Amino acid sequence: MSQEQEDIIQGIRWNESGLLPAVVQDARSLEVLMFAYMNPESLRLSLESGQTWFWSRSRSELWHKGGTSGNTQAITSIYYDCDSDTLLVKVLPEGPACHTGENTCFYREIPLSHPAVAAQGTEPARTAAEQADEGRFAVLGELERVIAEREIERPEGAYTTYLFDKGVDKILKKVGEEASETIIAAKNKDNAELRLEVSDLIYHLLVLLQERKLPLDEIMEELSARHERPRRD
Repeated sequence: MSQEQEDIIQGIRWNESGLLPAVVQDARSLEVLMFAYMNPESLRLSLESGQTWFWSRSRSELWHKGGTSGNTQAITSIYYDCDSDTLLVKVLPEGPACHTGENTCFYREIPLSHPAVAAQGTEPARTAAEQADEGRFAVLGELERVIAEREIERPEGAYTTYLFDKGVDKILKKVGEEASETIIAAKNKDNAELRLEVSDLIYHLLVLLQERKLPLDEIMEELSARHERPRRD
């Protein structure tokens, strides 16, 4: 554990029981999965292992999420709020978060009766083009999920396992190679070859993002933010 991480842990405002509420969110879908508590030791274990650990108040012991069920949560990022008294943990879940088998612990909804709220609904209607786009790029989310699983499970003989075993330098080398081959294919005006090389480049970029624990959602958010910025004349 780095000194910076330890300094943050020391600066967090733990409650009188030495605990802090932790909200767990799916890094891909942004769905809130569960709510639990962490103490300094469980936060350290989470940072060191890359999987979520909590403090069970009922059992008074550390709790590794999925340690028994196999429904582990690979951490992509951890944030603490402006008051340093709440954690937001973004994860790639391996199986359902809730002990009931539901994907999220928040699966029961309280019906709203206020007419204005009920009439507005919860989400703006999406255009046909937006719905089509969601389907067009679904393969990227699926590929991101498979790459994350490969990093955790490390199946023998898999190329993705090889890349993670070799580390970031090897992954960066492959990104550079695929970028160069993409340029060559484009210069040669060979679209069939360009299609293959761009596919290879995107795959290796996703492996790099997983190695750095940077969710594809954050890339999409950055692109969206740039798209919304006013243009300069």
